Amino acid sequence: MRMVANAVRGKKVADAIITLDFMAKKASLPIKNLIISALANAKNLDIPADNLLVKTIKVDSGSILYRRQPAAHGSAHPLRKRTSAIFIELGEAPVKKSKLVKSAKQIEAKPKATKTKKSK
Repeated sequence: MRMVANAVRGKKVADAIITLDFMAKKASLPIKNLIISALANAKNLDIPADNLLVKTIKVDSGSILYRRQPAAHGSAHPLRKRTSAIFIELGEAPVKKSKLVKSAKQIEAKPKATKTKKSK
């Protein structure tokens, strides 16, 4: 789970979903569903989904289910079925400032230096 979470951390939501579609890990589907759910929650709160990115994604250990596997001579081996608790936070991507166009006042006509011949 943590390997898949590290792959999508910091990406835009659309890019993260595409990355998870083509990732050959079992954990990619639950994380993809979680991101889609977080995106739906953001839309319900009237947050524009255009520039959202995966700001924080954290995978912690969840509850452990203890089971037994039958083994030879009537004995049993313990099995621990581990689960994960995933926390995700979506944030807005910082808007990149484009190069500012200089106004007409800032652009001044520079006088051209002309060479003049001095006559003797």
